[in-house]
Amino acid sequence: MNLRQSLRGTGVAIVTPFTATGEVDYTALENLINYQLGNGVNYIVTLGTTGETPTLSKEEKKEIILFTYEKVAGRAPIVVGVGGNNTQELVKDLASLPLEKAAAVLSACPYYNKPSQEGIFQHYKVLAAASPKPVILYNVPGRTGRNMEASTTLRLAHEVPNIAGIKEAANNLPQCMHILKNRPDHFLVCSGDDDLVMPQLSLGMDGVISVIANTLPKKFTEMVNAGLAFDFSKAKSINDQLLEAYYLLFAENNPAGVKAFLAEQGLITNTLRLPLVPLSADLQQKVAAYLKQLS
Repeated sequence: MNLRQSLRGTGVAIVTPFTATGEVDYTALENLINYQLGNGVNYIVTLGTTGETPTLSKEEKKEIILFTYEKVAGRAPIVVGVGGNNTQELVKDLASLPLEKAAAVLSACPYYNKPSQEGIFQHYKVLAAASPKPVILYNVPGRTGRNMEASTTLRLAHEVPNIAGIKEAANNLPQCMHILKNRPDHFLVCSGDDDLVMPQLSLGMDGVISVIANTLPKKFTEMVNAGLAFDFSKAKSINDQLLEAYYLLFAENNPAGVKAFLAEQGLITNTLRLPLVPLSADLQQKVAAYLKQLS
């Protein structure tokens, strides 16, 4: 089974819960994993940007990966985020992190360095050769400062073994269309923009790696499944209910938004690691009001 089949549907870019004193809260993480899988999410993505990976130590990353394997216990595939802007350091990470039970590695475009398209291509070519698992590209120019153009994505998809898919989060529908029109058959294309998933599914995307699925997994997964079945009347009805949530989740910062939702639901403590801070009080009140009316 290739990744287009095994990772079809809704993946959740899971948050890293912290205790009030800033340690990783493994009890909350276990509860959150069970909440996702019990409400229809198809796979777990650990150590993504939503997991606050820039503020996790290497030892914490290893512990979180192993803990996630243990608690998922084969119920769903697990994708592990291994990204950064130092190519040779990432090669070392791919060798040292416990990736044996991972379905794939998700690796964001190098941030801050702002490489050329050729630099992006060569970066991923090196990672793909070093990775023990298939590599999913992650294009998120809002965070990295550089868009990976459709031509570069397609060049990687067609020319580089072990490049298996992309999480496309450029907020650019024409770019998605070019990738979907020209991808090889095996190549997974999933959304990284929760608010665009519904129209992207109509174009032929395979699903999403989502933030909102942390907090509203059942409703969001129902929307995705309806879209995958081309039942866009049902998908639109659900999506309309989620429009305000999409705004609130990203109004100030991700994952501050989704942690505010999860804290209101009693699933985690509303703790982030600096330089991130919780949502401002007025937005927190709007989150609480939204959840109350949704229920």
